[in-house]
Amino acid sequence: MLRAFWIPLAGATVFAAPPGAVYTMTNWASGNAVVEIGRAADGTLGGVQFFATGGAGTEVPLDSQSSLAISSDGRFLLAVNAGSHTVSVLAILPDGALRTASIAQSRGFTPVSVAVHGDVVFVLNAGPPANLAGFRLESGGSLTPIPGATQILAGASPVQIGFDPSGTELVVTDKGSNLIEVFTFVNNRLAGKTVHPAAAAGPSGFGFAPGGRLIVAQAGLGAPDSGSVSSYQLGSNARLGLLSRNVPTSQTGTGWVAVTPGGRFAFASNAGSSSITCLAIADDGTLQVNAAAAGLTLPGSSPADLALTPDGGLLYGVASGSLFGFSAGADGRLTPVTLTGGLPPGLSGLVIR
Repeated sequence: MLRAFWIPLAGATVFAAPPGAVYTMTNWASGNAVVEIGRAADGTLGGVQFFATGGAGTEVPLDSQSSLAISSDGRFLLAVNAGSHTVSVLAILPDGALRTASIAQSRGFTPVSVAVHGDVVFVLNAGPPANLAGFRLESGGSLTPIPGATQILAGASPVQIGFDPSGTELVVTDKGSNLIEVFTFVNNRLAGKTVHPAAAAGPSGFGFAPGGRLIVAQAGLGAPDSGSVSSYQLGSNARLGLLSRNVPTSQTGTGWVAVTPGGRFAFASNAGSSSITCLAIADDGTLQVNAAAAGLTLPGSSPADLALTPDGGLLYGVASGSLFGFSAGADGRLTPVTLTGGLPPGLSGLVIR
């Protein structure tokens, strides 16, 4: 276990036994590290620790979602090492500190995203060539390859891989190829695949609402205020049907999504506008913008990965050299709670314990 250092942040709440933590990742080429920041009961953040993953990053922010993931039982944190083509599994100790349990080859090149359901792990490799690879997460924290669970992708610029709530369908978004690929994973094997054109250009991060509703952020073609979000109905056997096409956020660089636990709202971060959009999710899975700029981050901070606490009451996000937090109201309103600056640039990934 590496405890590189602990930094009490100026003006931050200091506490002896934090109820939780927020984790992000440096993606340093000289040695990737997970950054842990303690989380107080009121949502404020205080104290920073760095834990080496044993792999290397790429030094630039990963244009992906879910480069970090927590195991289903909460015992392990998984981190991609895009520069060394590996995945690290770190045991989460009772005090929130991390200890390296294992490091595995990603069975591809440039891993950028990881998905976990039960003891099954799939890694998304950006390549070239782009592929996905399946593993079994053993009780001690090692990753064992699943025979036959490796698949070359149709697109060449994948952004995220994720399981649907049932754990039988895998979704991959491809920003550069404007594709959404869906795989069925049953009986320990990939049993089916479909490839769908995205509803709008630049499909990026996504999240799931109850009932198999897939909410996808779309960056557009890079033009100002061209971001949007679409929703789909995901069915069995890799079926995918469109519900809401290209709902405009009226913001720039829409790319990452977090969905509230009950599926009432989706939040999307807009890197080019330094804002967070709130969208209401109807009972039929269609979307409507609740507030185009429900929350604002520091100008030019390029907010990226988002994550909600399990009760949906707090929304945290990664920005350039900082982490921010909002209280999420029952009406989708965002109220600033915390801002932690002075962190390394190029942070990637975000999970909450």
